[in-house]
Amino acid sequence: MRGDEEREGGPRATGHVPVMLDRILALLGPALSTPSDEDVFFVDATLGLGGHAAAVLEAHPRATLIGLDRDTSAIERSGRRLQAYAGRTHLVHAVYDEIPRVLAELGVSGVHAVLFDLGVSSPQLDEAERGFAYSYDAPLDMRMDRTQELTAEQVVNTYSASDLTRILRDYGEERFARRVAEAIVRERGRAPLTSTGRLVEVVRDAIPAASRRTGGHPGKRTFQALRMEVNGELPALERALPAALDALVVGGRVAVLSYHSLEDRIVKRAFAARTTDTTPPDLPVPLPERQPRFRPLTRGAEQPSDEETTTNPRAASARLRAVERTREREGRPRGGARPLDEDPPSGRRQAGGTT
Repeated sequence: MRGDEEREGGPRATGHVPVMLDRILALLGPALSTPSDEDVFFVDATLGLGGHAAAVLEAHPRATLIGLDRDTSAIERSGRRLQAYAGRTHLVHAVYDEIPRVLAELGVSGVHAVLFDLGVSSPQLDEAERGFAYSYDAPLDMRMDRTQELTAEQVVNTYSASDLTRILRDYGEERFARRVAEAIVRERGRAPLTSTGRLVEVVRDAIPAASRRTGGHPGKRTFQALRMEVNGELPALERALPAALDALVVGGRVAVLSYHSLEDRIVKRAFAARTTDTTPPDLPVPLPERQPRFRPLTRGAEQPSDEETTTNPRAASARLRAVERTREREGRPRGGARPLDEDPPSGRRQAGGTT
């Protein structure tokens, strides 16, 4: 869940600031402050309302933003917020695993920094009709991209009990996944489940009373699991991280804010695979071709300060990891980023950009 909330007047205007903003700026800053005269590209893979992006553009006047979001409402809102930087922004309706396609269409061969701020955004939670929150009675939707077909209503009314059990167990880490899944199947046999309020009742009744008294809202894990299934979040993340790392120039950096253990585990594995010496342990000296091409910038996962979590409770579960490319990958031409084409391809997924 992202702590980014809509504000006017820049990244530090009244209201919550984006999660761990100062640390993000410190981690990405060296990559965006290259002394050469080459173009500098920053990819915000989860643009949201543009809080992090606005701060980066303000701090780095030479940087060009390539902002991605699967939510068309986020593209529209961030476009308004970033209007002052319109000459160096390209806002694209896309999922973060589409980074290679977006960069290819814009004619960019390498980028200097990439940021992922994962999960559901504050506006998505706060807009009751989106169906993300268990605290409102709303249609069972949960789509980040409202142009896609699959909704939470379709999942709960058409998936088998075994598939629902798997989703609740794997994505929601729900102890009572089978009980909840079987309760959903029984209830939809009486009438289709169409509202968040009715789903909450079904889940609450399926969980033993003793367990309902601890661990927070009984619907929390089920709603998380359904949201992640509807939006394909974890498979997309597994594809997006290698793509982002491959897109970096030497000295480029990737930072990821995750908000629960499933996301953080994927990030940890992806970064470890690129920062580890893979020389066989029985060899006396390291093999140059097996040396890592990235180095970690954080010691494990960093957390927000107590001060930040006090002013912005939605940041409390944030975990931040970052790495830097230190060596070019084999077979890749040397050199930095290539300028944007004067007239990049257009299409449904490109919005708000200027060249």
